[in-house]
Amino acid sequence: MAMSTREMLREEVPAPARPASTIADPAPLGLAAFALSAFVLSVFNAGLVPAAAEGVVFGLALFYGGLVQFAAGLWEFAKGNVFGSTAFCSYGAFWMAFWYLTGYTDLSAAGPDAAKGVGVFLLGWTIFTIYMTVAAWRTTTALFSVFVVLTLTFVCLTAADLGGMSGLTRVGGWLGIVTALGAWYCAAAGVLNATWGRTVLRVGPRH
Repeated sequence: MAMSTREMLREEVPAPARPASTIADPAPLGLAAFALSAFVLSVFNAGLVPAAAEGVVFGLALFYGGLVQFAAGLWEFAKGNVFGSTAFCSYGAFWMAFWYLTGYTDLSAAGPDAAKGVGVFLLGWTIFTIYMTVAAWRTTTALFSVFVVLTLTFVCLTAADLGGMSGLTRVGGWLGIVTALGAWYCAAAGVLNATWGRTVLRVGPRH
């Protein structure tokens, strides 16, 4: 059966292609959220500011380190980045858990065992960070370095609570500050390099 002219045109003209959806790189936002929260908390852990004022960390932990970083992880899912989505969603959840643990969880009945409970909490995050550090080897040199120092930070804080070695809290605080500065550098590199359209801050090659 012969086709009509309208049917022939319909066969020949392709359907219009859908415009590809693009989103900005969420990694600088996630890194910046992690960096600021880690920096403020680590300043207290290092003993640079009296512990009585530590409550200022809670708002950052919930909103910036928690919710904003978690949102960055969701956008990494949309971009198909397994590493970024796993890291940002997980550490976003860490900061929200920290906010709840320190602001709303009463561990006074546990007595000296409360520190051991916190130590187990930190131990779980240490294990997670170790294998994320292995994965980070396949990212940039700068980001891998951040994860190496973050692992050492968690190791010190975990040992401080589980082993009763309070001096390691200060060491973990200083390592946390270094971690935050490294994460800020990676975030700044992402923003500046994308905005200027060229390499302003180097992050090193992928391995």
